[in-house]
This record gives sequence, C-alpha cells and structure tokens, in this order.
Amino acid sequence: MHDHRKLGRELDLFDTDPLIGAGLPYWLPDGAVVRHALEEYIRGAELRAGYRHVHSPVLGKRELYEISGHWSHYSEDMFPPMDLGGEQLVLRPSLCPHHALIYRSRSHSYREPPLRMAELGGMYRSELSGVLGGLTRVRAIQLNDAHIFCTLDQVAAEARGALELIRDAYAALGIEAARYRLSLPGPGGKYVADPELWRRSADLLAEVLDGVDHEAVEGEAAFYGPKIDVQIADSAGRESTLSTIQVDFHQPSRFDLHYIGPDGARHRPVMVHRSIIGSVERAVAHLVERHGGAFPAWLAPTQLVALPVSEGELPQADALVRRCAERGLRAEIARPERGSLGARVRDARLVPYQAVIGAKEAAAGQVALRLRDGRKLDPMPAAEAVDRISASVGAHRTELWD
Repeated sequence: MHDHRKLGRELDLFDTDPLIGAGLPYWLPDGAVVRHALEEYIRGAELRAGYRHVHSPVLGKRELYEISGHWSHYSEDMFPPMDLGGEQLVLRPSLCPHHALIYRSRSHSYREPPLRMAELGGMYRSELSGVLGGLTRVRAIQLNDAHIFCTLDQVAAEARGALELIRDAYAALGIEAARYRLSLPGPGGKYVADPELWRRSADLLAEVLDGVDHEAVEGEAAFYGPKIDVQIADSAGRESTLSTIQVDFHQPSRFDLHYIGPDGARHRPVMVHRSIIGSVERAVAHLVERHGGAFPAWLAPTQLVALPVSEGELPQADALVRRCAERGLRAEIARPERGSLGARVRDARLVPYQAVIGAKEAAAGQVALRLRDGRKLDPMPAAEAVDRISASVGAHRTELWD
C-alpha cells in the first residue's frame, strides 16, 4: 500500500513548509515535471476535442459570487473577503462565474453552440486544518475545468463526449474508475430552488449514463445542479471524486447569458461543467499511490537513464542524452562514479528505460535497453531506440515496448 504523502516526499515530488501554510504544498523539480506533463496532456486532448482555452484571474468581487449563488450557498468554504478601495474581493472557489462573464462579454449566434471553453486555473477553498492531507485536500487547487455553452438538444452529446475524454485520460494514466455516480440533491442541503430544472438536468445525465453501470446517490449534487461523479479509490479502498460532469440551467439565467437564434430572438444556453482529471493535486496523489512512483513513461520525471559501463563510454552516453533532448525526452546519465552497473540499475528502478552502453555498444553506435518491467532487449542502434521510445511517449501509451 502506497501513501502518496510519504512516497511523494521520498521521491522529491512535493513538500510543505509551515511558513507557507497548511494545505499549501510546493512542487519540487521532479514533481513539477509530472504536473506539467499532465497539464500538457489534458490541454492537447481538449484542443483535439474542440475546446478553446482561456485564462482568468483568481480574484473576483464579492458581487460576482452573489450573482452566481456561491456566496449564499458556499461561503463557508470560501476565504474571507479582502477590503480594497471600498470593494470586497475574494479568492475564487470555482471558475464557472468567470467563464460565464467571458461568454457574456461577446455576442453569440445560434451557429456557435456548442462553445467549449477550458482553463487550467487556480481556485481556493477554506478547508479546515483537520481535513487537510498531502495533495488530496489542499487550500490552493489547480483545476482542469471547462464549461460548454450549448443548446438543450446538444447537452447529452456534449456530456457523452466529456465522458469519453475521461475514459481516454484514465487509459493513458493507467488508472481505473471505482464507480460512476449520479449525484442528486438530498434533504436539508443548500440547493438552488427550482424543482423543474433539477428534474430536467437529472434526466439528461441519467440519459448519458444509460448503459453505464452506476448508482444514484442523494446529497452529493452541486448547489446549482446534479452531476456525474467519477469515483476513484485509494489503496485502502477510500473513495474520492476525480472527474465530474454537471448540467447547469441556473447560472446562465443568473448571468442572463444568451445567444441570438435564427428567429432573431434571444435564447438561453445550457452550461455544462466538466472536469476530465479534476484537480491536478488530487490526480497526482492518486497516480503516486496507484503506480508507486513508477509512472507511465510519458509522465515519468526521468524517462531514460544512460548507463555507461566505464568512463570510456561517457561520450556515447552524452550523445544519447542529447539525442533524447532533441526529441523532447527527459534523459540523464548515471555516471560510473555513482557505483557499479548493478547499483546504478537499482537506483534507476523507477525509470522506464535504462540504456546500457558498454565498449561493444559504443563502437557500434548501439544501446542495450533494459525496461523497468525487467525485460532486457537485444542491442539496437541508439537512433532506433530513441525513435521507438519517442513514439511510445508521444502516443501516451502505458506499455513500455510493443
């Protein structure tokens, strides 16, 4: 059983400092590599799926969240307002109000929907100290968020498309969903009061989940609408939500969002919220625990380590690392002074590819690859090895070798 809090520190991925504060981890170089690779993957997947990326500030006026409903339904989870020049500013607890304003800032015609707006953006939650832990419960969150502004008859297709992106991402990450949950309102919760819109939203999401093994759970909805939650489980079987899809009729109305229909009249769009990998922090925590630090090759901080048997093969090892860098691969040399070949192999046990270069390989321009799973390949030209590794990494495969 892997605990990401312990293993993440042992692998020099992240750490905390009391002077920065509880629930505010910082990322060390190797952790930043994993984080950036994850962010680059999701941006690319979104671009291929027709999303346009935006960037918005992490602050907003209190009035913004009063309009969205966050202040009345969610203020206990928000940081206190900051008084500035007679105005009250707050750290945002979510990105959707900003995206609603970005949509509202320009006129839209009926030819535009679905308009898919995505952002990897920061948000802040005033979590109590007792619930903070590692990367799973933090106060500063980097969220893979998106909002699709579409017509009512496009909602089901857009939600299905988001569900397919989630499945593709999980396959590339080498993780699995523990279960799919249709999260509905429960008695006594703080929810927007509009029973008809709740019913329509729940019906649409149930249609998307038709044929998918899932369960409906009361009391887990967002304050503005029901959602599909994709649950993951840690090594102890504890569940948490990683990915979500939500249907929202509420905020388009609150912000008076509209597009001009073919009849020349104003029509209200539906807002579909979706997050493919949820927060980067929680995603990395789960990846650390799932893989024990042996990340898929495309995520690994170091993807290849060159192992010259002696000082005489250092020029060839250096050339291999340069060749890798030219192809966008992360490679380094484990020099002979760091120990015997066996000791260096053991030290690099989490690196997907180990390229051994002895006198024979150096003379022939070859490398003898050892894979992290224990396989040893016959010597091959260094260029071929780099080409094949680059292709596998570029395709975000979990398999190390065909």
